[in-house]
Amino acid sequence: MEKLRGLGHLFAAVFLYGVASFMVVPAITDVTMSALCPGQDECSLAIYLSGLQQAIVGFGTVILTPLIGNLSDEYGRKALITIPMTASIIPLAILAYSREIKVFYAYFVLRTLAAMVGEGTISCLALAYVADNTPRTERVSAFGILSGVFSAAFVLGTLVTRFISTALTFQVAAVLSMVAVVYMRIFLKDSIPVADESTQPILKGSETDNNQDDSDSMKKIQVFKKIPSIGDLISLLRSSKIFAQAAVVAFFNNLAEGGLQASLLYFLKARFHFDKTQFADLMLIIGVAGTLSQLLFMPLLAPVLGEERLLSIGLFVGFSNMFLYSIAWAAWVPYATTVSALFVVCVSPCIRSIASKQVGPFEQGKAQGCLSGISSFANIVSPLIFSPLTALFLSEAAPFPYPGFSLLCIGLALMMAFVQSLMMRAVPPSTIKEVIRGSDMKKYQCSAKEVLGKKRKDTRERTIG
Repeated sequence: MEKLRGLGHLFAAVFLYGVASFMVVPAITDVTMSALCPGQDECSLAIYLSGLQQAIVGFGTVILTPLIGNLSDEYGRKALITIPMTASIIPLAILAYSREIKVFYAYFVLRTLAAMVGEGTISCLALAYVADNTPRTERVSAFGILSGVFSAAFVLGTLVTRFISTALTFQVAAVLSMVAVVYMRIFLKDSIPVADESTQPILKGSETDNNQDDSDSMKKIQVFKKIPSIGDLISLLRSSKIFAQAAVVAFFNNLAEGGLQASLLYFLKARFHFDKTQFADLMLIIGVAGTLSQLLFMPLLAPVLGEERLLSIGLFVGFSNMFLYSIAWAAWVPYATTVSALFVVCVSPCIRSIASKQVGPFEQGKAQGCLSGISSFANIVSPLIFSPLTALFLSEAAPFPYPGFSLLCIGLALMMAFVQSLMMRAVPPSTIKEVIRGSDMKKYQCSAKEVLGKKRKDTRERTIG
């Protein structure tokens, strides 16, 4: 727990950044609708434009997130996390100034560029920072606490938005994002990876000769290309079956999350005429449930149930939640289903923790960046599927009367992730240690036999001589 207390400045910086980012979520739907379709509750242009933005952001993050994660292994987490946190200030400042249609389009362009750099990158680097400073046995709890900090920021940001005007929302968010960057630069110390004897470098491979000393091996571990290629990512996925399974689960989970982001708020506005206040209320309940789960329940449940089982439970509950959303018959149904957040929020920390334990201490940025890149690819595909589907079934031209059909499809993506999670069987740390020690013992025995055989040969040659 001493290691967890040492992460306080990271948690504080992430919390301030999260509050600034989440404050604008309940308000941005109304701002977009007012700019593009004033006075309407259903706007296909807004849905398509939001989906286009999400796809462009996903394309950019597929390239930039693995790159930034890889660079952080060499140049440090603090230096790289500064870039996306600084970029996030600009679009907030624009809407703090005005929300007219011309200003909105300027915001749209700059928000897209900033999100290409920052969306997924900050959480990726924060996860790598936590992995650097916590041992394997405490890592799932630390990841859960980090997710809990994001959830707490979500709660506070949503709560503040609930009681202040739209104009003041963006002004406060811009100021808080500046404070987050300044705080992080002043107080956060750069991380130093902790070498854990139970974790071997996944990319060590055949490049490291058995006759090399430990210092040469450590140098090879730390030296990576600055720009990871597709081949590097494929090699990483092929190096560990469990890591590859975690990547598949992450893809389908983020496919569903991206679809939810592209569809849910517009569905609620068209189906039940929700506005900013009701969006904030719903998000507030979800955020409180998620925060309590990640800060209190997850550290208790994960050691008992195991990360794989907790992951499967969260995915199945998420599927059930989407099914109920899709057939919602009254405005109270979305509020009633928020209790599922207690388990759903555990999915991402479990995936990240399982993947983190499959790589060495100097590969955390590469591994988390790879997962973030795969998740970002899902964010490219998701709006291309779910934005047109949502717009179609909310319009009068729907092929059959089922406004929540896109949400049902999102649930099916979660079901695919659930099926994959059932096949995931992580190797416990004790087994890893035994395998490593057994391998080392075999090498030692082989070396001993070679030395003994050489001595016997020398003795025979001297006798004959």
